[in-house]
Amino acid sequence: ETADTLLEMISVVVPLLNEERSLETLYDEIANALEPLDHDFEVVFVDDGSTDGSLAVLSRLHDELPNIVVVHLRRNFGKAAALQAGFLEARGEIVVTIDADLQDDPAEIPKLLAKLDEGFDLVSGWKTKRRDPLSRRIPSRIFNSVTGWVSGLRLHDLNCGLKAYRAEVVRGLRIYGELHRFIPVLAHYRGFRVGELPV
Repeated sequence: ETADTLLEMISVVVPLLNEERSLETLYDEIANALEPLDHDFEVVFVDDGSTDGSLAVLSRLHDELPNIVVVHLRRNFGKAAALQAGFLEARGEIVVTIDADLQDDPAEIPKLLAKLDEGFDLVSGWKTKRRDPLSRRIPSRIFNSVTGWVSGLRLHDLNCGLKAYRAEVVRGLRIYGELHRFIPVLAHYRGFRVGELPV
């Protein structure tokens, strides 16, 4: 094989808590977005201690599809721990994160990957039209501007769950507590090139 045919593998990491209804749809939408790209891909679902039927749905999907990886945390440890567990499991040269609640559209993933190809190490989604109530949008805006001012990294939406990374960005990360909110800042401090894309 020539170097051109050895395409990078993509790992999509999905932290989730009690999302049994959306998981099958989410997988189908991810597959529809990635299959045309001719990359191998895997979807790493991290069940963060769900109490509904999420684990049963994931177990069935795992039995049916060879590219589904299921990580089950015994109790709810929070999003940072779930992402960390997913990063440790991901085998791809490129890692994408997406929330399980279908608020982010997997069809946006190829655009994030194209932006990575422009020379970025991390591309963060920016939800230009947020469906959240004002009571969540205003604190979020304050958080983003204060964090940007302190860190020197100006992003509109640090908290968007949809992000694409080169694997070396996440391999060196240790995230816990609320640190998942600051991943772009941590990457920026470590000298990685961080970009943003409206989604």
